[in-house]
Amino acid sequence: MILKVITSNPGKVEEFRREFADWGVEMEHARIPYEEIQTSELEEVVKAGMEELRSKGLRDFIIDDSGMFVDGLGGFPGVYSSYVQKTVGNKGVLKLMEGREDRGAVFKCCIGCDIRGETVIVTGECRGVILSEERGDGGFGYDPIFSQDGKLSFAEMPLDDKNAISHRGNAFRLLKDRLREVGISDSD
Repeated sequence: MILKVITSNPGKVEEFRREFADWGVEMEHARIPYEEIQTSELEEVVKAGMEELRSKGLRDFIIDDSGMFVDGLGGFPGVYSSYVQKTVGNKGVLKLMEGREDRGAVFKCCIGCDIRGETVIVTGECRGVILSEERGDGGFGYDPIFSQDGKLSFAEMPLDDKNAISHRGNAFRLLKDRLREVGISDSD
């Protein structure tokens, strides 16, 4: 089986490939544009994206939307995480965090999967903190400034260790569980 991973981020595709390698599912990177609606909920963005892609005749695909919701910034950047990353980057977020005591944050990943006529949408989370500086050279996006345990940033962790605790790793596990519930499994 082949699932198209709809994203402009090759790092996400690699994480999907690694996670589903034991399922015998081939992940094909597809750069198919779709509108990301402006809303406060990741799930709404994913649902609207799936509807648009299906209206174009696309089947057997995965999309996701992730965001970092910082407590001390009232949940910002949240659904605007990609835009904030592109415009001000990690340095801009760290600047916003200067002098703030509440450094708590939650990373969320909402995955939508269209597979064999089934629709599955799940959201995984990982609570942690925003570090005071960028650390590490692995991962992508906010990985150098986010830490689940306050010690290692996601960018300092090997990918398998990161996926064992990360928002995307948690979403992968939820997705696999839901796929099994609808009759699709690693034995197919």
